[in-house]
Amino acid sequence: MGYFMKGSCAVAFVALLGYLYRDTFDPASLANAKVLVTGASTGIGEEMAYHYSRAGAHLVLTARRENALLKVKVKCLELGAKSVSLVLADMGSSVDRERVMEAAIAALGGLDYLVLNHIGSTPFKMWDGDVNHTRWLMEVNFISYIHLATMALPQLTESKGSIIVLSSLTGKVGTPYTTSYGATKFALDGFFWSLRHELAMKKVPVSITLCVLGLIDTQSAMEKVKDKVSMSAYPAQDAALAVISAGTRRVREMYYPWYVGPVCFIRDWFPEGRDWAIQMSYS
Repeated sequence: MGYFMKGSCAVAFVALLGYLYRDTFDPASLANAKVLVTGASTGIGEEMAYHYSRAGAHLVLTARRENALLKVKVKCLELGAKSVSLVLADMGSSVDRERVMEAAIAALGGLDYLVLNHIGSTPFKMWDGDVNHTRWLMEVNFISYIHLATMALPQLTESKGSIIVLSSLTGKVGTPYTTSYGATKFALDGFFWSLRHELAMKKVPVSITLCVLGLIDTQSAMEKVKDKVSMSAYPAQDAALAVISAGTRRVREMYYPWYVGPVCFIRDWFPEGRDWAIQMSYS
């Protein structure tokens, strides 16, 4: 039995390494792709818009801040985007979400990629009992994702397209200061894994890529974790490229940076040691 367990672990480890270090995608495959990116005014969403632009895609970008979106649009066109349309929207509003999807389909004439990236602002602090904030955050970070995905499915089915869902390590492993945020990410994991099964059972040719990200050096993230986290943050530009690569290759689940995959893989092996290590990483 000991040899069997060791052999199984070795095989699993090799398989994981193979998953993490597969060949990168060919950007040329995104030329003329029809892409909707949410939360595109800053951070990873902004960087994804630039990567898609370099590949020559058609873009619809949405966020709440008009001035920030306009700056992103200008740079996208300079980088080579075939077209860029903007839709101002609050993802906490079902009416706004419907307007976004209608505008995207009208502008693009279809849809190849739905990139769900937006998040609602939430404090990085211990649970204080604010149920109303959690309810609102679930609307923005979870309900809006499944609403947009549901509206996009007919177009994505026709194009054999992809849904790319930006998630987090906090949606796989519970961490301090992220009770409400982590709950929304755990919810995304459960919904989209189940939906993927159902699409396969119905032979619907739409892929779903769940992107599990660690700490990324976006301005909002750095402001929140300041003086509370003793770990390195990784570049948003690299994270964005890893997300786009995985989505283009129709990967089921991707991890960035390097440590996220192994952490998810062994998260339940040594629970006491895991919890100790997590708590020691936070002040």
